[in-house]
Amino acid sequence: MRGWPVTLTEGPIGLRPLRIRDAATWRDMRVRNAEWLRPWEPTNPETPLFRSGLGPYMGMVHTMRREARQGLALPWVVTYQGSFAGQLTVGAVVWGSARSAQIGYWVDRLVAGRGVMPTAVAMAVDHCFFTVGLHRVEANIRPENTASRRVVEKLGFREEGIRRRQLHIDGAWRDHICYALTVEDVPGGLRARWLGDSRQAFPRSSSSP
Repeated sequence: MRGWPVTLTEGPIGLRPLRIRDAATWRDMRVRNAEWLRPWEPTNPETPLFRSGLGPYMGMVHTMRREARQGLALPWVVTYQGSFAGQLTVGAVVWGSARSAQIGYWVDRLVAGRGVMPTAVAMAVDHCFFTVGLHRVEANIRPENTASRRVVEKLGFREEGIRRRQLHIDGAWRDHICYALTVEDVPGGLRARWLGDSRQAFPRSSSSP
């Protein structure tokens, strides 16, 4: 995939590819944030929140790396002040006449509310539009997940309706609200618009492959 792997930064916030050596940090953070994440996590026995071993992480990394090589996903770690703070994945990439993808994310509760995830999403969307060459990015979020909805609403994602019983979440099939942006919606870039609108005091920094 053009533009992958890549590391992106904006002040103290960064996106970098998943690494094998992140396994213990990922496990500890997932366990510590289990109650925070449980209502929004897909019910998947292969990546449980409470398993103490490192197997789920290793399997996830191998799967995501394979999908990245195939041009189907961009799996990032979100960092804050250089430390692991969450994940952001652009997945379900469709090429051809669609050139679309879906974005999903979670953040450590300890850094929630600091503008970490809106900035990370803005960087990821710009990279998808202006480097990778995608045309549309969707975020599908449970109606009850107000924190995650605030992220995309702050960034100006368009609400496009309800997808009934779209995913199995926390033990049941759940409705999701579809939010979306196309490249025409952000001709000057989403990051620039977000930082301007929010008056974030982050110094601009470059991205590196």
